Amino acid sequence: MNGSTAQARVLVDELVRAGVTDAVLCPGSRNAPPALALARAEALGLVRLHVRIDERSAGFLALGLSLASGRPVPVVVTSGTAVANLHPAVLEAAHAGVPLLALTADRPPELVGSGASQTIAQTGLFGSTVRWSGSLAVPSAVDDIEVRRWRAGVARALAAANGTGSAAPGPVHLDLPYAEPLVPDAADAALGGKDLLGPDVPPGRTDGAAWTAVPRPDRRLPPLPLDPAARTLAIAGSGGPAAEAGLLGGAPLVAEPSSAWWPHGMRSGAWLLDRPELRPSQVVVLGRPTLHRPVSALLADPGVEVYADPGPHGAPWTDVPGTVRAVGALPALDPPDDWIWAWSAADRAASKALDTALDDGTADGAPGLRLARDLVGAQPDGGQLVLGSSNPVRDVALAAAPRDGLVLRSNRGVAGIDGTVSTAVGAALAHDGPTTVLLGDLTLLHDTTGLVIGPSEPEPDLTIVVLDDDGGGIFHLLEQGGPEHAHAFERVFGTPTGVDLVGLARAAGWQAGDWGGDPAELAARRGSGRRLVRVRAARSGLRDAHAALRRTVTTALA
Repeated sequence: MNGSTAQARVLVDELVRAGVTDAVLCPGSRNAPPALALARAEALGLVRLHVRIDERSAGFLALGLSLASGRPVPVVVTSGTAVANLHPAVLEAAHAGVPLLALTADRPPELVGSGASQTIAQTGLFGSTVRWSGSLAVPSAVDDIEVRRWRAGVARALAAANGTGSAAPGPVHLDLPYAEPLVPDAADAALGGKDLLGPDVPPGRTDGAAWTAVPRPDRRLPPLPLDPAARTLAIAGSGGPAAEAGLLGGAPLVAEPSSAWWPHGMRSGAWLLDRPELRPSQVVVLGRPTLHRPVSALLADPGVEVYADPGPHGAPWTDVPGTVRAVGALPALDPPDDWIWAWSAADRAASKALDTALDDGTADGAPGLRLARDLVGAQPDGGQLVLGSSNPVRDVALAAAPRDGLVLRSNRGVAGIDGTVSTAVGAALAHDGPTTVLLGDLTLLHDTTGLVIGPSEPEPDLTIVVLDDDGGGIFHLLEQGGPEHAHAFERVFGTPTGVDLVGLARAAGWQAGDWGGDPAELAARRGSGRRLVRVRAARSGLRDAHAALRRTVTTALA
């Protein structure tokens, strides 16, 4: 067996032994050894393979699979620019704590810098973004010593991805330089029996166990030195500790949709943060909140004591204004009854006012808010909802009622809009139930190749709900959306495209059509396959509608 084939089969075998169940592959020449090894492993029922033509989409597909399964997922690409196209997904995985394995085929080191085609300096390409970076030696002789080293290298990469070192889980980069021949010899090309490697499995390692057993560390932070009886507000973002609502003791909670705490949060909390009568004396930050400017203003208030619980994985705590007094684990809180009552009453009044405004036309200029409310309520128990990182996740945070029975996900690591379709496809394929993704038209167009799923590929039960307002609606709500910038706004921020999203989706093999207005049409269904629902909207009234809603809430609380 030639060295490239042997090393690739050992690599795939060790991934399977370590619990990897899914792998993503992009076609190429230099990565032929792992491509054929993965195809062999799939034929033997050892792994589920997903083939994609675009490396950027493939990286986010692997991220979505890992995000929903909790297991490391490798994405295997050829050399050159293919590797660079993984960088957006690697960045998101790094900041979101998702175990992603970038396995990049390469030329032998002596060809780097020689002018060889499709060859760049790949080692260290991702810099400090990855938890660990390394490479396997160019395979030559195949003996027990080499095989042991290959397996040990894979084990080290997996350990770093799982967060078994000093850092949180995240991406790793394993470079795989191959010399020709890149395909198996004729005698080794046949599928053979159930053994992935045949005689090349080292003695004593035929029991299916990983070569190196690496336990995940048990990290426990000491309790935060705060006053449990103080007027405390909890603010939760992505990541953070496991949700234990009982620890709050009834304290008000403002949780972002991507947080595991969201089902326990107040519905209108984001609308209430600037109310002086609801100002807390201390705040506990759970995970990494990123959505709301009033949260940032509250955390920057020198009159509020701020504490942080980043969770058990060693993730850095969030402290943008530099006000965090201590980092630790959330202790049991016992806030004053009048404090709990004041927030609960305000939440009820604001929620009622929001629903009235969403139903009576006050918020017609912000159609995403009503869509978000209705879509969340329409999803079945056991479903999964993926949210685009622009207006959709904010619309859910501002208008939807938190609920149990629904898993919510969003790429909030770097909060980019790229790769959202592929992330949702991956999350759907790893979720035992139907999935819906809510996104905008620009987010969809940013990952058009994510719609492309070949006829031999695993197909998700995924409903794409796209709010099509032909451009960048979120910019209407930012400073550049003010009237003084109207002369340049539409060209450089609104960026209309005029693309027929229904036609685009149909061309890629999706069922697609316009929303008829029934919330039931927005619900994901098991066995429904791939479908897209377009919700047409205008965005010119967004700024005024949000202002009107804020006035409505203020009046309700007066």
